Amino acid sequence: MAQEINQGYDPKEVEPKWYAAWEENGCFEGEVKEGQESYSIMIPPPNVTGILHMGHVLDNTLQDIFIRRARIEGKSTLWFPGTDHASIATQTKVEQALRKEGTSRRDIGREKFLERAWQWSDDHGGKILNQLKKLGASCDWRRTTFTMDEAYERAVKDAFVKLYQRGFIYRGKRLVNWCPSSQTALSNEEVIMKPQKGKFWKMRYEVVEEPGRYLEISTTRPETIMGDTAVAVHPEDERYTDLVGKHVWRPFPREQIPIVADRAVERDFGTGALKVTPAHDQVDFDIGKRHDLPLIDVMNPDGTLNENAGPEFAGMERFEARKKAAALLEELGLLVDTEDYENNVGFSERADVPIEPRLSEQWYLKYPKVEEAKRAVEKGIIRFHPKRWEKVYLHWLNNIQDWCISRQLWWGQRIPVWYKKGADRTDPANLHVSVDGPSDPENWEQDEDVLDTWASSYIWPIACFGWPNEDEKTLKELQHFYPTSTLVTGFDIIFFWVARMIMAGLELYGEDKKTLTDEEIEARIPFKDIFIHGLIRDEKGRKMSKTLGNSPDPLDLIERFGADGLRFGIINIAPSGSDILFSEDRIEIGRNFCNKLWNACRFRQMNGGVEGNASLEAIIDRVKASPLDGYSNWILNRMLETMREIEGQFEKFELHQLAHTLYNFVWGDYCDWYVEASKALLQKKDDPAHDMALAVSDLVIRQALLLLNPIMPHITEELWHAMGFCEEGGFLQQTVIGTADELAAKLAAAGVSVDAVAAKDIENVKELISKARAVKAEYNVASKKDVTLFVSPADEASGNVVSGNLGTIKKLAGAATIELKDSVDGCPGAVGALGTVYLDLSSAIDVDAEKERLSKELEKLNKQVAAGEGKLKNPKFVDKAPANVVEGARKQLADTVAKRDEIERLLKSL
Repeated sequence: MAQEINQGYDPKEVEPKWYAAWEENGCFEGEVKEGQESYSIMIPPPNVTGILHMGHVLDNTLQDIFIRRARIEGKSTLWFPGTDHASIATQTKVEQALRKEGTSRRDIGREKFLERAWQWSDDHGGKILNQLKKLGASCDWRRTTFTMDEAYERAVKDAFVKLYQRGFIYRGKRLVNWCPSSQTALSNEEVIMKPQKGKFWKMRYEVVEEPGRYLEISTTRPETIMGDTAVAVHPEDERYTDLVGKHVWRPFPREQIPIVADRAVERDFGTGALKVTPAHDQVDFDIGKRHDLPLIDVMNPDGTLNENAGPEFAGMERFEARKKAAALLEELGLLVDTEDYENNVGFSERADVPIEPRLSEQWYLKYPKVEEAKRAVEKGIIRFHPKRWEKVYLHWLNNIQDWCISRQLWWGQRIPVWYKKGADRTDPANLHVSVDGPSDPENWEQDEDVLDTWASSYIWPIACFGWPNEDEKTLKELQHFYPTSTLVTGFDIIFFWVARMIMAGLELYGEDKKTLTDEEIEARIPFKDIFIHGLIRDEKGRKMSKTLGNSPDPLDLIERFGADGLRFGIINIAPSGSDILFSEDRIEIGRNFCNKLWNACRFRQMNGGVEGNASLEAIIDRVKASPLDGYSNWILNRMLETMREIEGQFEKFELHQLAHTLYNFVWGDYCDWYVEASKALLQKKDDPAHDMALAVSDLVIRQALLLLNPIMPHITEELWHAMGFCEEGGFLQQTVIGTADELAAKLAAAGVSVDAVAAKDIENVKELISKARAVKAEYNVASKKDVTLFVSPADEASGNVVSGNLGTIKKLAGAATIELKDSVDGCPGAVGALGTVYLDLSSAIDVDAEKERLSKELEKLNKQVAAGEGKLKNPKFVDKAPANVVEGARKQLADTVAKRDEIERLLKSL
């Protein structure tokens, strides 16, 4: 039922009302619909304890646009929501709470700790999902999945067992990235490189075989000297060839260590001699393996030094030990020089502390189906949007390294491996790997570690449907919704998540196969299209963060601008795949657009009833009741063109154009042009053209609301009902929009002929009006309505078009009189497709006064030009002033000359 549209739009009243109605009526529920094309999206699961930030706003608005568009296209849709358990982040929070209580996880034990972690998750979890509802996210909330749910955790363990049995998972001792704060291993992708200012210490080690001779070595980490087991030089470095095979004294603890030759040494870096600490550096570890060097681990898991470092260092924090080691070198007379040095240091992504390379026994995954994962993208089975991200993806796959998947945490999916008590753990016979564990658990003990969080979310697209269960419901839904349609994500997790999901799907979905055909790849991939968006940054290009204080609270923005205003604003400033420079001023356009749309519908309602809008067919019947005037024909043509543009933008994943296209059509074409041009018709209540103009407006508004709905769902639903477009109890999002061609065919079948050629004439009239406005603005009479315009038509046909639209041109250009003339002299003008439009200055301005004003302005500009030219002819200025100052002077002169020339032109026209 239609309802009266209030004077002002209040999103606080409209948005909660409709979201509650959608949920209550099951509008978001995804069900298998036989015979309908499916469209599905899996949400990138946010941290269970997370809160909404601007990145979530962008990511989830984009997903909602895709799913809502698919819904009104009549597809069987499903947007699958859920949250991630976030091992490190959640465990850190719980441990912080325990420390405040004066205890620790070790004190209370694993079982009690997990109880606290679950409690924390329950207390703080799910908040972000409720915040996404405020944004308007249309997920099927019944299906909300948590990565620690029993069924999901079982799927993760099943994946581990399958990959272990197929030879992809193994246990090994090697150097890993270690976070001393979280005390767990990290993958390479969880390490953020940051430039750091430090010191470069040059020291000397005495040659054992030649007392009094020293070998100089440079290092940034003197705190690891105690773990040195060799010094390495390049085999072709002539400075040191006679020393290879000899020894030097390691200063503390004092011990002989060999000098070895290895090609990994950079001759041009530092002194060309490298202290080798195999247990604390990856390059050193590789050198150590080649030369069979011992490994001395001098550091505890928490970043303090252990007893291997010697009694004077044991228990000391690593950076304090660095200072002490440097001081001890100086005390021993072995410190040659110290210089400032800046280098890139790896930081733990979550804890934000420098990582330590650490020798550790860990579980590793050798990636499966790498070649198929590459082929899927190379052959276009999976498509990246924008396409340039394919290169990033393929580069990583071509340089892939085994993934350390174990974490020394308690919160997460515990690794499904058991060891026979008291037996050798390195013997595979003493290992039991299964989902449920051994039948005699009293003789076995489970691995203490949990899986990396990404090693659970990489099966998200299949596990959420119930895989590996093979019940009828799971198989039916997978067959219908899998592969999913579109993945929306940021470029920063292409490696973390996107590539891993692809390989997991190719390996685990379906029967075990060593290689796959293209057809099998197509059936197993987790998604068909990957839409990559940029990161949101502030106006200065800085990443948003709480520390910088440059990240607004999205809930505050929703409070001020409304969810639809925020959604439209963020999409309006989002370039394709590039970073987004955010400012609240740029978001305000979304709120303004909502108000414009609201007022346009209210204006239409004020000019006549909307009882005839219950169906598209009813509106078309009203449109065909009388012939279309030129502007009505034009706006219907623009409506069909806009529908086709939007169809193309979705097909090509050009969502950055979406907001601009809709803004230009609704605000520009409809409000600024058609509404203004049709006001004369609306005043003639008894004229059939009055009803035709209302019917055309209704058809255009109806289609505009459908086109806008994916971006602005709440206000479009409210106006859909207010304008009488809904059938009893129905919703806009349950209406199928149809294509532009289908609508054009319905119009033609009803006898409504939309003439694109005639519409072009109106485009040319619009151009003529714009040219006239521009000429008026040039002479500061933009708001003056009693001027005279002359039009010199380009030809007879153009003259007929102008004559047929004189009333509209006069009204919209702001003129009292328009005269058509073959030629006009002495008046300023502008050329358009229909001819030249001139401003009669005698009707617009006081010519003598304007001449006087412009002459004074010209005199002032001539002096400025002369001064600028004089400065640039002065060698003292040109040769001695900074280059940027000289360039600035040249630019300023060029601008002044341009202004002078423009004033001369205006004077000449007078």
